[in-house]
Amino acid sequence: MMRLTAMLLTASAALAADVQPFKDAGPYVPSPQSVVSDMLRYADVGPNDFLIDLGSGDGRIVLTAAKVFGARGFGVEIKEDLVKRANDAAQKEGLADRAKFLKQDLFKTDISQATVVTMYLLPDTVNLLKDKLLTELKPGTRIVSHDYPLTGWMADNLWQMDLEEKVKISGVTTTLIYLYVVPAKVAGKWQAHMPPAISRQPAALTLKQQISRVSGSLRLDGRDVPIEDGKLRGEHLSFRLVGHKGEFSGVVKGGAIEGMIDGKMPWTATLGG
Repeated sequence: MMRLTAMLLTASAALAADVQPFKDAGPYVPSPQSVVSDMLRYADVGPNDFLIDLGSGDGRIVLTAAKVFGARGFGVEIKEDLVKRANDAAQKEGLADRAKFLKQDLFKTDISQATVVTMYLLPDTVNLLKDKLLTELKPGTRIVSHDYPLTGWMADNLWQMDLEEKVKISGVTTTLIYLYVVPAKVAGKWQAHMPPAISRQPAALTLKQQISRVSGSLRLDGRDVPIEDGKLRGEHLSFRLVGHKGEFSGVVKGGAIEGMIDGKMPWTATLGG
């Protein structure tokens, strides 16, 4: 849902109660139903997903995810009348076992079980959530934001369309849907084992990370070779070495990476070596 007004509360007021919002976002405007369907479809929501909608309003995103896409989940909303309306709708439509709604501050909500997070919030609210999303969500979790991006994050996909019904909401027909995938954490020094064609000795892989962008170098035979085109999509890492042919790809599982070079030659790495 989109919030039309927003202001930071004082620290003392924010701590007064769990349901006291960190931001008073004011009255809501719901996402058009066509946008709701597109958000869920573009995120590839299915029966195995647990969806959390931050700022759930009348509950239409979670209800649609449950009814049409077979997912489970809950919505978080600070306004009691909207929470009641959404739970009543879930009960009426026979979805109460898969769609629930909580009166809760979205900044204080545990979102760690989500496989998909959706939101339609003002830009400042979206960006105040960045650290929470990156810290609490598992690698591979999809984040879908209606109209407003996560500043500094590289979207995995972006869809733009024109909808006449958006004019009464934002004054323009332009509608944007951003899709992000939470990246694994790879920054650090890794001891790598490369195929003989690359190196016969253990190699040192140093990775730096800015959200889903990756840079660094691979030390081969005493020489540091820079990484280029480094990126992460969930647990999936890929990069190239300057001056070398072939793409390195791998899956990150905690402190280990298992991968292939051009899908043919295996390589592995261990964090800290």
